[in-house]
Amino acid sequence: MPLYGGIDLHGNNSVVVLINEQDQVLYQKRLPNDLATILEQLAPYHPEIEGLVVESTYNWYWLVDGLMEAGYCMHLANPAAIQQYSGLKYSDDHSDARWLAHMLRLGVLPEGYIYPKAQRPVRDLLRKRKNLVEQQSANVLSVQNIIVRNLGTRLSANRIKQLSLADVETLLPDYDQALAVSSALAVVNCLGQQIKIVEKRVHTQMRTTPLYELLRTVSGIGPILSQTILLETGEIKRFASVGEYASYCRCVNSTKVSNGKRKGQGNVKNGNPYLSWAYAEAATFAIRLNPRVQRYYQRKQAKTNVPVARKTVAHKLARACDHIMRHQVPFDETKAFG
Repeated sequence: MPLYGGIDLHGNNSVVVLINEQDQVLYQKRLPNDLATILEQLAPYHPEIEGLVVESTYNWYWLVDGLMEAGYCMHLANPAAIQQYSGLKYSDDHSDARWLAHMLRLGVLPEGYIYPKAQRPVRDLLRKRKNLVEQQSANVLSVQNIIVRNLGTRLSANRIKQLSLADVETLLPDYDQALAVSSALAVVNCLGQQIKIVEKRVHTQMRTTPLYELLRTVSGIGPILSQTILLETGEIKRFASVGEYASYCRCVNSTKVSNGKRKGQGNVKNGNPYLSWAYAEAATFAIRLNPRVQRYYQRKQAKTNVPVARKTVAHKLARACDHIMRHQVPFDETKAFG
C-alpha cells in the first residue's frame, strides 16, 4: 500500500506523519532534529513510501539531503503558495504535516526547487558577499553622518574608505568623535578584505562556466551580477516559459484587476529577492551606459514614471538573460530594446 509523508520542520524538532490512500494516519510523531533518529523511525515504512514533503524553511538542507541519500523521493513545498483548508477549526504541527502529505497524495502540492547540493555552497557564499557589502555600506553611512553632523561636510564613500587614522584625528580633534569614526573605519576595512576574498573564490569557481561569459555580454551586467544571476537561477529549464522566469525574478506586477479596476494585489514577495536585486542593478547600469537602453527608458518614463520605467528595463533584461541561458547565445540589444 503506497504511503505519503509530510514533515513539519522546526528549529529543534520535526513532526513526521505518514498517511495511506484513504488519508488514514499510519504514523505520527514529533522527533528531534536528528537525521539518524528520523531515518530509524521511517525505516519500517521505506518500501511503501511514495514520497516525503518538507516545507522550504530556512533549515531544510540537512534533512532533505539526508533523506534523498537514503533513497526517499523528496518534495520541497513552497509555503508561500500553500493554503490550509479553510474549514479547519483547530490546527497544529500534526495537522500541518498531514496537510502536506494530503496534497502530495492528491498531486496538488505547490513545489519548490531543490537546488543541487554541489552548487549550493558557492551560491550561499555569494549571498554572504551581499550581506558583507550591506554591512560595509551601513558603516560608511555611519561615518558620513558623524562627519556631516560635526563638520557640515559630506565626504564620498570612496574618500571615507581612504581615510587614515591621522586624517580622522585632523578632521575631528575631539577624541571621542575620532574614536567613533576610526572604529567604524576599522570595520569597513576588515569587511572590504573579506569581500575581496569571497569575490576571488566565487570567481575561481565560476570563470570556467560558459554561461558566465555570455551573461556578461548583457548591457549593465558585470562579474558580480553575472554570477548572481547564474547561481540564483540554477537550471533555466526548470521554468516552463520566459514569463515564469520573469515572475520568479519579481519583474512582473502582482496586481488583481476586475472590470478595469484594481482590486488588490497578490504576494509581491513571491520569487527570488537576489534575482530581483540583480536585475534592478543591471537596469540602472544599462540605462546609464547603453544609449539604446537609455532611449527605451526615456520613452517609458515619458508615459509612466521613473520606478515603472526602470522595472520595465529590468523585465527586458530578465527576458534577455532567459534567452541567453536557454540557447547559449550572446546578448542582442536590438532584439531586446528595438
